[in-house]
Amino acid sequence: MTLISWPLAATLGAGALACAAIGLGTGLWLQRRRRYQSADSVAQAYDRWTNDQLLERLWGDHIHLGYYRDSGLGRPRHQDFRAAKETFVHELVRWSGLDQLPPGSTVLDVGCGIGGSARILARDYGFQVLGISISPAQIARATALTPAGLRCRFAVMDALALEVADASVDAVWSVEACPHMPDKQRYADELLRVLKPGGRLAVADWNRRDPADGAMDRRERWVMRQLLEQWAHPEFASIRSLQRHLEDSAYGASLAIDTDDWTRATLPSWIDSISEGVRRPWAILGLGPAAVLQGLRETPTILLMHWAFATGLMQFGVFRGRKPEPA
Repeated sequence: MTLISWPLAATLGAGALACAAIGLGTGLWLQRRRRYQSADSVAQAYDRWTNDQLLERLWGDHIHLGYYRDSGLGRPRHQDFRAAKETFVHELVRWSGLDQLPPGSTVLDVGCGIGGSARILARDYGFQVLGISISPAQIARATALTPAGLRCRFAVMDALALEVADASVDAVWSVEACPHMPDKQRYADELLRVLKPGGRLAVADWNRRDPADGAMDRRERWVMRQLLEQWAHPEFASIRSLQRHLEDSAYGASLAIDTDDWTRATLPSWIDSISEGVRRPWAILGLGPAAVLQGLRETPTILLMHWAFATGLMQFGVFRGRKPEPA
């Protein structure tokens, strides 16, 4: 007698395999943390993320959150995740005033990833862009992806010790780089040191809730520890504290920093970043079983990030300023 049909058996077998894969991925997540130890630990983490090709295959050449414009119904309008990432670049250019700079202006992209934003800045706005990252693998990939003739180049460099002359660039652009910086004041100082008088600053960052707005409870402390230890972050600044670091910098010439909170506009990115594996399964499957496990390994942290931003533990801050010119 047949006790179970083949379709049901296949379904149960697939479910068992899925559960086993999720269990293995969760085990890897719990056991293989990426605690911040030094700049080398950040470089090594990004080298691995670049060399395994998983993020690029899933998300394209922009390794940052997307911007989802308001639908008019009180919530962000859904759009393709990769398109939302390009929208983010244009929104930050417009909001920060970089679109007021003439073609040929020099821009330093601090924490450039594999160069997606830098290429848009060069292609669509005519800027001369230098993108820097501490990851040699990212710089090699950014260079390989950049068409000949585009005024966009890349170099391995530490954001806390920029090999760029004082007051030498027209704009500084930095997206989601500050969480990896152990010294937030030095990060702010370096961004402003290389900026010319009259130059523009555009920064976007993952920020924690300011302690003055409420201490973390036990659950929030556990979540925060995971967000720090899983992705090589020494600490998150709050919007208020990073604003102070920028305004108090000795290199800022008393510039005023405007801030805004883009949490709502960027929040769909977290779930979309997971959904890309469903929309583009071949992107993962084509890389083999190890990539599937790697994707599963990253999923708990992404879900915790979504929870943290949705509940107010984290905020997506943007910062702009124009360095004063001498009187």
